[in-house]
Amino acid sequence: MTYKWNYQPPTQEELQERDRLVAELGLSPVISLLLVQRGLTTREAIKKFFKPSLNDLEDPFLMPDMDKAVERLNQALGDKEKILIYGDYDVDGTTAVSLVYKYLRPYTSSLDYYIPDRYDEGSGISFRGVDYAAEQGVTLIISLDCGIKAHDKVAYAKEKGIDFIVCDHHMPDETLPDAVAVLDAKREDSKYPYEHLSGCGVGFKFMQAFAINNGFPFSELEKLLELVAMSIASDIVPITGENRVLAYYGLRQINSNPSIGMKSIIDVCGLSGKEITISDIVFKIGPRLNASGRMMNGREAVELMLAKDSFTARKKSESINQYNDERRELDKKITEEASRLIAQQRQPGKDQKAIVVYNPTWHKGVIGIVASRLTEKYYRPVAVITKSSEFLTGSARSVVGFDIYAAIENCRDLLENFGGHTYAVGFSLKEENLEAFKEKFQQTVADQLGTKDLIPQIDIDAILDFKEITPKFLRDLKEMGPFGPENQKPIFCTRAVKDYGTSKLVGRELEHIKLEIIDSLSDSSPIIHAIAFGMSRYNGHIKQMKPFDICYTVEENTYNKNTVVQLQVKDIRI
Repeated sequence: MTYKWNYQPPTQEELQERDRLVAELGLSPVISLLLVQRGLTTREAIKKFFKPSLNDLEDPFLMPDMDKAVERLNQALGDKEKILIYGDYDVDGTTAVSLVYKYLRPYTSSLDYYIPDRYDEGSGISFRGVDYAAEQGVTLIISLDCGIKAHDKVAYAKEKGIDFIVCDHHMPDETLPDAVAVLDAKREDSKYPYEHLSGCGVGFKFMQAFAINNGFPFSELEKLLELVAMSIASDIVPITGENRVLAYYGLRQINSNPSIGMKSIIDVCGLSGKEITISDIVFKIGPRLNASGRMMNGREAVELMLAKDSFTARKKSESINQYNDERRELDKKITEEASRLIAQQRQPGKDQKAIVVYNPTWHKGVIGIVASRLTEKYYRPVAVITKSSEFLTGSARSVVGFDIYAAIENCRDLLENFGGHTYAVGFSLKEENLEAFKEKFQQTVADQLGTKDLIPQIDIDAILDFKEITPKFLRDLKEMGPFGPENQKPIFCTRAVKDYGTSKLVGRELEHIKLEIIDSLSDSSPIIHAIAFGMSRYNGHIKQMKPFDICYTVEENTYNKNTVVQLQVKDIRI
């Protein structure tokens, strides 16, 4: 894939601000420039950015209905009512259920949790789930990461004498479900200062309000921030504002004193002894927890997070790891099938700006991953659809800068249900509406996307000489984490690097290059280690000792307890 490299040289004003920060704070010039580019120019703002404080968490009672939610929970606990914690089967939902269940467990013995079956019930609140609650004598359901559009299910529960407290972070409709309380910072009437909480984050704010109301210490809640960090990373919400504080302290908890379940999944991922980062959750821990809900039932992920002994945790972790292996084989197979289908559907001379593929036999649990892989491969908005009971089920993913939620919403007259975020949406529809949906969705995308939007781009933050990669630079760069959406890991560019003579092809099919390179424009360049995944096509040029440009992120690679700096190459330009 050919990338467009974007680099905006710093303005004179930015350079002046950079030099001021270097003088005032003693930061490296490159890091100072990065802070200026991210709008951080005062000592106070930078201190808050580098050292997030739990004192900066927002007042949970600023969220609409929070007082009602706490009052109803207090009543349920006081009257010893049966309470059901209900959450979706993905990482955000299962961590949210685990957090609320763990926190409330000491205060009541009448507590249960429910994770819907992806295949028999679908995502969100189901009629079957409400029936289960009624059979168990439940009188209060707390839904997490779902429920904002479940008007019919909430009404059905009310008929059965069951109250709902909805905790969600998805976009609401014009009307809200008839629940006792609806906690969602995206409500139109919300004045809550931060609207990008994860579903687990909303559950955390509910428990924070409950603790404040009852005078309970924050320390017990702080232990559960590991779960909030997991949800923030896995649900790809912005790591800014309150999420940055929650992720920062959640990672600290994971690295200093993880729960039994968290430690077990870290061990299974081969991450023991390494400092866990957001990337480790996104690419290693999160996919394994997600595999539980994709291949079987997300309940097993909750059982892992609630485990009280190492034996149980290990057993659950190994089971979840096995699901992940099965998931990888399955999504690889379906991605290959979908790619062949796309090749067959392509019309000569016509470049469609959106891709829709359908196969009734595809596994419902992995179509979201397949959509992501196809979006990455073709750099187009993609919808992957399969058959699930009486409806078709779809998952859509988007390219940078295109709101796929709005595109799917434009097709809502053809859909039974839909929900999600700017870059990821799930939906269902009747089979007879498939062709009409396909046509309308593709036309919606075509009307809004220009040709230039379909060229993948790499935004370069700064030009860097290898001699600038000093221990101080690395310390300051690390302080800018945790990285994620809206606080992305900086991408650097170094021009005219060349092979030191020891670079080599690696990987099962020799598809990657393990680089040892120097800055050919410097008289005293250090030898820098780098990895270029899937870029073996450049090896011939590199081995001829010819110069080339690279853009990359700076990583730490730990092997046998030894940590070394390694660049992760994003692209190579001859």
